[in-house]
Amino acid sequence: MAGPDLTGQLLKRVSRSFYLSLAVLPAAVRPALGIAYLVARAADTIADTRLIPRGERLKHLAALRDELDGGAPGRLDAIVAATRPGQTLPAERELIERLPDAVAAYRALPPQDRARARRVLGTIVEGMAWDLTTFPGEDAAGLAALETRAELDRYTYMVAGCVGEFWTEVHIAHRPRLRRWDPAKMSPLGVRFGKGLQLTNVLRDLPRDLRQGRCYLPGHDLALLGLEPRDLLDPASGPALRPLLVELLNVALDHYEAGWQYTFAIPRGEPRMRLACAWPLLIGLRTLDLLAKTPNWLDPAVVLKVPRGSVYGMMARSLGSVWSTRALGRQARRLRARIAL
Repeated sequence: MAGPDLTGQLLKRVSRSFYLSLAVLPAAVRPALGIAYLVARAADTIADTRLIPRGERLKHLAALRDELDGGAPGRLDAIVAATRPGQTLPAERELIERLPDAVAAYRALPPQDRARARRVLGTIVEGMAWDLTTFPGEDAAGLAALETRAELDRYTYMVAGCVGEFWTEVHIAHRPRLRRWDPAKMSPLGVRFGKGLQLTNVLRDLPRDLRQGRCYLPGHDLALLGLEPRDLLDPASGPALRPLLVELLNVALDHYEAGWQYTFAIPRGEPRMRLACAWPLLIGLRTLDLLAKTPNWLDPAVVLKVPRGSVYGMMARSLGSVWSTRALGRQARRLRARIAL
């Protein structure tokens, strides 16, 4: 099993927001969720190592996926050797260096948890490979866009929505109070939960993604507004793009409603799980509020990030309301009401 430094300090450095949720969860579910996250985060780092040719990154992702099913001598070492020099952030360099440890911890999971982790990691790696082949450019000169909303929905499922299924399976398996949960009902809500969070990231990160050759806003929708992907490189296009922003914000908010249904269905005797679900939803609502209120949201110099003090304030308030669906719902509705569309 992974040492505490692997799913503790290392995970904290590579994902502060997910770490908050993981740290508050019951101990029984942390290993599977934490190890799966670290492997997925390492895969994402491999996919984003632009100093390596795109074809090589795809080969390393495929090799990592194969390692989840078995092991070939030296394969993980080759991935580390190829991708470590391209890491400028110390935390990401350590993450790549510790990839063999993370995979070893994955292999040490109980068989059923390992099978669950394998399914979600397979989907996530598939999504990363799809992203690399869908967007062949590395900068604004090679900018490409998704074609349809269906592609955007598929993308948000592959890289985040599938986590909702995994999260549900792990909790049902390890928390006796959830044994009466119906996976056929709860998993789709969990999928929408993940899709909403990922769509928030897509909208927030759009200006920087454009300059890396990726436009996740569908070309079909842009054309209806008389826009092309390259037009979005000019922050002055913000007003013309706003109708699509509003539509997608509403899609995200609808997904958030499913996320709240999921959260409110958690028994009150599972306050830790309730908090772990409520916190990303609360932070996400504040992020959507920033998006809706920022007139120059296409400017890459504008960083839309919820201040740390606000995050801690929301977390503190939720500690008092987590026991009550009505009180937690009021907190969510207050944040929702701030979002002017």
